Amino acid sequence: MERELWLLWATLAVSLLCYLTNLLRSRPGSARRPPGPWPLPVIGNILDLRGNQVHQKLACLARVHGPVMRLKLGLTTAVVVSSRDAAREAFTRHGRRLAARPVPDAAQAFGFSERSMVWLPSSDPRWKNLRGVVATHVFSPRSLEAARGVRERKVRDMVRYLRARAGREVDLGDAIYGGVLNLTSSTFFSVDVVGFGGESVQGLRELVEDIVELVAKPNVSDLFPFLRPLDLQGLRRHATRKIGQVLRIMDGIIDRRLAEASSSAGGDSLDALLELLSEGKISREHMSTILVDLFVGGSDTTAITVEWAMADLLRHPDTMDKVRAEIKGALGGKEIVEEHDTANLPYLQAVVKEAMRLHPVAPILIPHMAAEDGVEIGGYAVSKGCTVLFNSWAIMRDPETWERPHEFLPERFLDKADKVGFRGKEFEFIPFGSGPRLCPGVPMAERVVPLILAWLVHAFEWRLPDGMSAEQVDVTEKFTTVNVMAVPLKAVPLVAISYLAQNSIVSETSQHSNF
Repeated sequence: MERELWLLWATLAVSLLCYLTNLLRSRPGSARRPPGPWPLPVIGNILDLRGNQVHQKLACLARVHGPVMRLKLGLTTAVVVSSRDAAREAFTRHGRRLAARPVPDAAQAFGFSERSMVWLPSSDPRWKNLRGVVATHVFSPRSLEAARGVRERKVRDMVRYLRARAGREVDLGDAIYGGVLNLTSSTFFSVDVVGFGGESVQGLRELVEDIVELVAKPNVSDLFPFLRPLDLQGLRRHATRKIGQVLRIMDGIIDRRLAEASSSAGGDSLDALLELLSEGKISREHMSTILVDLFVGGSDTTAITVEWAMADLLRHPDTMDKVRAEIKGALGGKEIVEEHDTANLPYLQAVVKEAMRLHPVAPILIPHMAAEDGVEIGGYAVSKGCTVLFNSWAIMRDPETWERPHEFLPERFLDKADKVGFRGKEFEFIPFGSGPRLCPGVPMAERVVPLILAWLVHAFEWRLPDGMSAEQVDVTEKFTTVNVMAVPLKAVPLVAISYLAQNSIVSETSQHSNF
């Protein structure tokens, strides 16, 4: 009991000291700091962010305090960027200085943050090496083209799964998520993680979800860094166990591949990494970590984006009819959608962009950190070590930039299709971030998301359950680790095209997947 009381008093004393120090630093004559809501002693502005829609709370605060805003979160300081112009200045003038990451305590478990390209600082040679490996051997045009057949086959598996449930209500988000998990795992290491026979591999989905939740969960060790050695909530301890399990699964996949008589399983990403391993260009531990990074980063973003797009289309049946007509016209007499077909579907592409604009999967991206002094955004100084949050949700709904910003209007992207892309060069549209920390999986996402959406619209007519009207589709957001639908999307698929009843998709010999 005495130890707990001592710890409580020590925490309050250190926090109060830091609070008073910050007040002294803010006197006239000191560096101009961003405005923000007045912080409470010790806890700062934590109470201002209560709820599960943090990005919306930050947007409301920014409307009062401005597009460059300062928050105190315990003993840590965060600067929130909420406008296109401020984001442009930050990424173009200070991209290198802001390319570090504040590492959550749970991500340090098992030394994972020292191995993962998600958390390594961009100044670290290991980060540059890992990003180069992924860009060259996983997401290059040549590598993506080589795996195109696998992706198309896995999307057809998803269609078969839904066809078997035609006329019945399905949890569309769950079906999409299961299909995307298998698409991702099959592309990277030729294994289905959903419906696969190996029990350890089937558990990979749950393990990854647990790790992401542990890393993203509010942690007193992150708010008061001097408490990290105590791990009061046990999050790092739990993360150590989970990360160890998922890395063992990846090591098992690698070992099985090495033990195969033929080292090739069809030219997947694992084969490319094994070749680099044999040449001494990557280590074994970095190899397994790369697989974890690829699997985690390539699953959630794709599945959730497709689910949001389908929700928007179900709310706007006229728009879905336009997409279906465009697909039918572009395919001619062909009934199977192939990946390269989506490049000739500008309205479908506009729907994808509009869904990403309204519902970015990572509405505040992954936090950045100022690695050195000298950063100034909007005339305000951002000190070294400060966390910098880019509220992409607010940026992509800014009425100063977007007309009728809260409405679903894919047509807004038709006139500027060649000007607004996914690579964060137009700072009013940054669903994947921008600068050195731009998501490396963009080349795959811009192929896979339109392909899945095209299949879902082309292969099925969709009805809402229980006589629900389009206006009743609930698009309330819930931000946990990512921005998901607060109410799962339910719909009834009805077979729409003839080939499903008679030819290639049904007669394929690939195993039916149970998502």
